[in-house]
Amino acid sequence: MLFRSLHSSRKLLRCFSSATPPLVLKPGHVLKKSRVFTQEDVLQYSKVSHDSNPLHTDLAAARNVGFEGPLVHGMLVASLFPNIISSHFPAAVYVSQTLKFKLPVYIGDQIVGEVEATNLKQNKNRYLAKFKTRCFKNGEILVIEGEALALLPTLDYRAVDV
Repeated sequence: MLFRSLHSSRKLLRCFSSATPPLVLKPGHVLKKSRVFTQEDVLQYSKVSHDSNPLHTDLAAARNVGFEGPLVHGMLVASLFPNIISSHFPAAVYVSQTLKFKLPVYIGDQIVGEVEATNLKQNKNRYLAKFKTRCFKNGEILVIEGEALALLPTLDYRAVDV
């Protein structure tokens, strides 16, 4: 009985915790996040991933193969996609992701990641959502594209600052 009472009050608090009503995800909706990756981000990702390729940390190595400078790891840039989904849908489960890396991303580039809902299917008490995923450099240059699948607990979401 106590659990039911606490559970009900938590739902009530969640419903009235913000002045803005929840939005309902529909095909065509686009969710975005902007980020500038720093040298520290790249160094930390290198440590965690054990990706010690000098293209990410050594200016001379990157220039020797034709790049302007050290590259941000593609997977670090692609981490924007699950971040966008989970920030709008807490408790979402990321199921899969395909990626095509189109152009390099350099430290300091302004990157906008976006996920566009393309298909939504109810699956028991959750929703299977398919998203078109893209990252743009400087607002217009496509650097990554792909698709993601996620299990969402609800289609209701709140706007999140980009």
